[in-house]
Amino acid sequence: MQTMKAALVAAIGVVALICCLLPSSAEENGRLALIVSIEGAIGPASASYVKEALARASERRAEVVILRINTPGGLNSSMREIIADVLASPIPVVGYVAPSGAHAASAGTYILYATHFAAMAPGTNIGAATPVQIGGPLPGLPSGTPDKDGKDKKDEPKDAMTAKVTNDAVAFIRSLAELRNRNVDWAEKAVREAATLSANGALEAHAIDVVARDQAELLRQLDGRVMEVAGGKTQRLVTKDAVVEAIDPGWISRFLAVITDPNVAFILLMVGIYGLIFEFMSPGAVAPGVVGAICLLIGLYALNLLPISYAGLALMLVGIVLLTVEAFNPTVVIGLGGIVAFVLGALMLFRVEAPGYHLSWWVIGITAAVFVGFALVVLGSLRRAAKAPERVGAQAMRGLPAEVLDWRGSEGHVFAHGERWQARGAETFKPGETVEVANVVDLTLLIRRAPARTGEGGPS
Repeated sequence: MQTMKAALVAAIGVVALICCLLPSSAEENGRLALIVSIEGAIGPASASYVKEALARASERRAEVVILRINTPGGLNSSMREIIADVLASPIPVVGYVAPSGAHAASAGTYILYATHFAAMAPGTNIGAATPVQIGGPLPGLPSGTPDKDGKDKKDEPKDAMTAKVTNDAVAFIRSLAELRNRNVDWAEKAVREAATLSANGALEAHAIDVVARDQAELLRQLDGRVMEVAGGKTQRLVTKDAVVEAIDPGWISRFLAVITDPNVAFILLMVGIYGLIFEFMSPGAVAPGVVGAICLLIGLYALNLLPISYAGLALMLVGIVLLTVEAFNPTVVIGLGGIVAFVLGALMLFRVEAPGYHLSWWVIGITAAVFVGFALVVLGSLRRAAKAPERVGAQAMRGLPAEVLDWRGSEGHVFAHGERWQARGAETFKPGETVEVANVVDLTLLIRRAPARTGEGGPS
């Protein structure tokens, strides 16, 4: 028996040793290529997604990360976060503008230049990297306009702020080009003149490293290349038989992608304000206050992640206050001022002209119309109710029906308004008889016989 146990333990040990020696997956071979896709406008959600994906790639010891890019641009702050993560990555990051028809414009060009290896699919383009926060193409004199020294003034900025932003962007993309040994002059041209290149043009200009039709061809071209990653370490890629796996955004990135849409953030802010107003007007309703507080906090959190103008936010709040005042004190002028302030504040709310980060006119118009209707109808009704005669205390009891419970002489007890009351009256009443409350004196009801209803009476 002991011999059988020993043999069984030995067999298990041999099997375990074999399992340890034989690789069971591509990850153990180190031949794992992870795909991270940047689609649409670059914002806080994109930055969170890339950071999370690069961390997972490092944990799983992937061979390479392929960063698929198809973007019109986005926020400067989010772009710099992505670039910082790419530069610090211990795993080689390959920028790949794909599929055919895609582009890496504006912020996408900077990110592509920051990657360890840059590739494009046929039918794609890069460039137009002028900082959009300063309002689109840089103002300046036409190319070829001579100055007093006879030199050309080529796209010379007109103001100091434009010059600062432009020179900062130029220095940044030049540093990336020098780091990755790519075309420095064209990188500067992409910023100053919004120049663009097709895939083959970028390859000829040495702005990218290869043109690849698909991921399989890209992996074949990457195989055997030596790349320098963070920390000055070099790594020879083995990607010929790598297993390709896509990394999907986590729930945090998906949540950020929804709430950092300017239109969604704006609507959340308005719903939060409406909910709190309803709660203040009707204390104890609970639901409007809870929903409003949650939406308001989420909306403010989203606005904190976006480049907003506090002057625009202040104008919106002034508009809301003026419309509220108009509901209680109609003057027309205050209401019109509130509408103008609200719309102007909404237009000024976001300080950026990056693609995908501007408010829709439809959202502004519908929100303004809803708020005007709310102010004029709901708050107007509350104002009329406030001016109506009070119906509390003794006034609320007058005229109510009451049922006689017991009666002796001129006093007794009645049941009225769901409660038992002490009552007095000038007449004699019988238990079960219905009477009417005439007045309330010191928690005692003065009752009288209920008047006959119209159409009721004795026999004709």
